[in-house]
Amino acid sequence: MWKSILTVGMALTLGGCLDIPEQTSETTRWQNPPLPGPGNSPDADTELRTLISAFKLTGDPVREIQPPAITSPKARLGMKLFFSRALGGDMDVACASCHHPLLGGGDELSLSIGVGARNLEILGHGRKTANREPPQVPRNAPTTFNIALWQQHIFHDGRIAALADGGITTPDVPWPQPDPEAGRNLVQAQARFPLTSSHEMRGENFDPDGTNQSCRRLIAERLGGYGSRQGELSSRETAYWLEQFRNAWNTPDGLPNTLITEQNISIALSEYERSQVFVANPWSAYVQGDNAAISEQAKKGALLFYRPAGSGGYGCVNCHSGDFFTDEQFYHTLMPPVGPGKQVGNMPDDGLDRGRELVTGKSVDRFRFRTPSLLNVEVTGPWGHNGAYTTLAGVIRHMMDPFLNGLNYDRKQVLQQNIQSDELQERMRYILACDVQLPGQDYSGEDVQHMLAFLLSLTDPCVKDKACMAPWIPADDGGSGLHLQARGPDGRPL
Repeated sequence: MWKSILTVGMALTLGGCLDIPEQTSETTRWQNPPLPGPGNSPDADTELRTLISAFKLTGDPVREIQPPAITSPKARLGMKLFFSRALGGDMDVACASCHHPLLGGGDELSLSIGVGARNLEILGHGRKTANREPPQVPRNAPTTFNIALWQQHIFHDGRIAALADGGITTPDVPWPQPDPEAGRNLVQAQARFPLTSSHEMRGENFDPDGTNQSCRRLIAERLGGYGSRQGELSSRETAYWLEQFRNAWNTPDGLPNTLITEQNISIALSEYERSQVFVANPWSAYVQGDNAAISEQAKKGALLFYRPAGSGGYGCVNCHSGDFFTDEQFYHTLMPPVGPGKQVGNMPDDGLDRGRELVTGKSVDRFRFRTPSLLNVEVTGPWGHNGAYTTLAGVIRHMMDPFLNGLNYDRKQVLQQNIQSDELQERMRYILACDVQLPGQDYSGEDVQHMLAFLLSLTDPCVKDKACMAPWIPADDGGSGLHLQARGPDGRPL
């Protein structure tokens, strides 16, 4: 069976088995090979300057966007909420459990473990389910870094999206109708949904017969110590949150039921997330005129990235466009279908994740997922909508030739325990029948290394510096009660 699948896949590539570099023993993002220092190649610089002009790059993806400062009162409150397990239905998980600033704004897991973790404070590779069960969250946790820069879609399938008339559609309303409760921007709309997911934060027993909106309302009542959830937190804890909301909204006499609301919670969370802008990378410096900002190898990788396919490059810019490195559109790239899959409505429960089709209901969108931004891609793995690739070099190879690498995918590379992959071959054959939008190209191991060097130049040094990231991590002020004290696999504080 596998041989027949491979035959079909090869027929769709450039017509033969390619000379693929031997798989390395990389296991984490830090084990990519060392790269040479800065260089200055007049020929490469001349061509890159032409490409930079042609693609209208500025080196500044922020431009007219005005993200909040992490020092602003609402962002500071949002940070405390982000790290509080009081937002979890069973009070066992915080937003930061899956999106920690010291873990690339994610969790370093292929598939997140939200509720039901064995050790609530262990994050990263040491985070496991309580009963050694497979993770039930079907997708990789997207990074919160630079989330303020998304203009069209949020989430891998774009189920939160900006509408032409200025509204925002969300899963709370039929697609693509505007949601009157979405909030004032895409990030606020996004911040309202992890709390409602039974596998992520809500749990199975919190408001089990309620709606998404009732779940949010009850969380707000818990924090404020009013309504049907009065008494779930201690009086000291509810007093703490009231003081924090009063300070953030500058309303010294504000009442809990008018100040601690689901909308204000989502506003604060979104202000914190939107403050996480990390774009000061070597490539930006190069685009803005510093020829010595990146290495010779990175320049070669940039040429491969921006040159058209068949003309000495791979045409990556066709999807990873602009200074934010994404067109925010959806493509089927034959990502190996590991994990539990995702089902919505009447879609078949067959362990597959149909991606964008789950939102639009259109078969043409089957297995399509949003183009990720490549800013800070070094620290935001595992890669793919389901974390199928655990090395950056591995996902580069896949995108260069998805047929060969997808069909020869080694499921053992996934470090996380119990990721579902038993029916991988059957599922791969099924998704191969759909329109894969990335043609396979011949490539060399040298091309992979050049491309890797270029992608590493998109890393803002701050995201790898604990001291630089400190403003986005709350000190334990002793008042919130359920504040997450995040620890790594070795049990030490992150």
